[in-house]
Amino acid sequence: MGTVGRLVQKEIKRIAHTASVRDAAKRMRDEQVGSLFVDRGGTIVGIVTDTDVARRGVADGADLNKMPVELIMTSPVAMIEASRTVQDAHDMMGDLGVRHLGVSEQGRLMGVISVRDLLAHYKRVSEPKIGQD
Repeated sequence: MGTVGRLVQKEIKRIAHTASVRDAAKRMRDEQVGSLFVDRGGTIVGIVTDTDVARRGVADGADLNKMPVELIMTSPVAMIEASRTVQDAHDMMGDLGVRHLGVSEQGRLMGVISVRDLLAHYKRVSEPKIGQD
């Protein structure tokens, strides 16, 4: 089984903690990602996901143009070491009920892994087995 480090999306996409929820939603749409790390003064203080936008912003009827992402972000960021297995990431996401994990290397954030990444990985490793029955 592969390691998380092999699947990680290494570009750390950040958004300022004061940015509006609407701005975050637009960036996620435009960049085709489901999460952004929330930055306050050069430090990652949380993660905002498409689920956070829907459940904590839209569902509450908030003014998404005025609401800062720091009010809906998830903090702290659930993290996993790059050397851990893909199965470990799967288990951790299931146990924590999250769809994104920050990936660290020697304690330093290096990227993010999502449920979508896990699905693509499992599809790749299982495809050769399909049709062999």
